[in-house]
Amino acid sequence: MMFVYDFRIVALLACAIFYLRAAQGEEGSYQMGTGLFWAGLSVLIFLTTWLVLAWGLVGCLVGQVGLYVAITCVRMLRK
Repeated sequence: MMFVYDFRIVALLACAIFYLRAAQGEEGSYQMGTGLFWAGLSVLIFLTTWLVLAWGLVGCLVGQVGLYVAITCVRMLRK
């Protein structure tokens, strides 16, 4: 069986790493659980848009932007 390369796998990992690092960049409020939670949400949304909804790479990235906006709105409402 041959491994089929798909750029979406690389994009999925890149998005998860981005959210993990974004949580680390929070001003003094970094907790490992927060970073893992954000990365987990990123993976969940990416897999949902890719495998369940079949939106393609652009749709997956739109889902990631939606997650970023949602996290930003929740953080703004908490402050």
